[in-house]
Amino acid sequence: MKRYPAFDPPEYVDWSPAPEVMEDFRKRIGVDPARREILGALTPEQHLRLYKGLVRNRLHDVALKRWVRQGVVSKAWLGTGEEASTIGVVHALQPGDVVGPMIRNAGACHEMGMTLADMLRGYLGTADSPSGGRDVHIGDLEKGVLAPISMLTSSVPVCAGVALAFKLRHESHLALTWVGDGSTRTTGFHEGMMCARSFRVPFIAAVQDNRIALGTLVSTHSRRPMEELAKTYDTPLVICDGNHVLDVYAGTVLAAEMCRAGQGPVVMVLNTFRMGGHATHDEGESRAILPEELFREWGKRDPIGMYETYLAEADFSLAPPGSNREALERAESEVLAEIDAAEKEALASRESNMPRPETQGLGVLAS
Repeated sequence: MKRYPAFDPPEYVDWSPAPEVMEDFRKRIGVDPARREILGALTPEQHLRLYKGLVRNRLHDVALKRWVRQGVVSKAWLGTGEEASTIGVVHALQPGDVVGPMIRNAGACHEMGMTLADMLRGYLGTADSPSGGRDVHIGDLEKGVLAPISMLTSSVPVCAGVALAFKLRHESHLALTWVGDGSTRTTGFHEGMMCARSFRVPFIAAVQDNRIALGTLVSTHSRRPMEELAKTYDTPLVICDGNHVLDVYAGTVLAAEMCRAGQGPVVMVLNTFRMGGHATHDEGESRAILPEELFREWGKRDPIGMYETYLAEADFSLAPPGSNREALERAESEVLAEIDAAEKEALASRESNMPRPETQGLGVLAS
């Protein structure tokens, strides 16, 4: 994948596969027999879709970061380095399932069917954005995407309620939301998990353990590992390498199977690392707080770089004619064209379709 020195973390700019990292990547595929069987059933087309999803997620964030630098928007919340924890999850779900992403899980929106142009319009606040220009937090219920909530763990009780509705209707769907490591220590998380556990609903709490909560280290806000959340609520536990898109995919398939079999809720722990700040306005905060060595080590484990290397060397053909490397380059070019077209479309909306003041009272509830 092309690297962007102006926008990528410095550890990604000259990225090349580290032999020991790639050895671990390949080993993880075969460690667990159940996950190995799931991954063995993936077709070349599915592999390419996963790869394009990762690239789409990264380039969506690059576009936003460029807009911040250009003054188009004031700030953006990015998922750089954590893309596999989003893309691997949503590709493992089925039609009818519902997700509640955090704002930096933007990849869930486009992989669930929302258009990139609509997602970018959300940041621009245009009248034709999914929120009608009212909020940067966007979703689309018809696509199975609940809009994020600023109070992050509010999505946990909401998704638990969605899952309860599925159970009461005897539907085979599930609800899933992502939650940061710090947010697991909040009231909303505990209330939602208590409800989900009490009613045994088909709900997955995907805990992104990225080592920091805003500016608070995990060692400060949590005395016990994230994995122990499953013990607290007596739920099944699935642990994934959150930077390994195939491990996340397989782990989510297993968690979903448990939910559909009536064994929910399930706690998933996705071990990953945020390569930037909480948002673009405080990019230096994490680097001022966390050891430089952490960025160097996690920088070797770029989710896109690792998967791209694996696919380029795979013993199956992705999309002939040509080599797997050529197929990956074609896939990246296709996504670049998508991003370019979406940016132009969204910016055109900013020029011609801004919200009208007389609509500000529409869709607002009062008691």
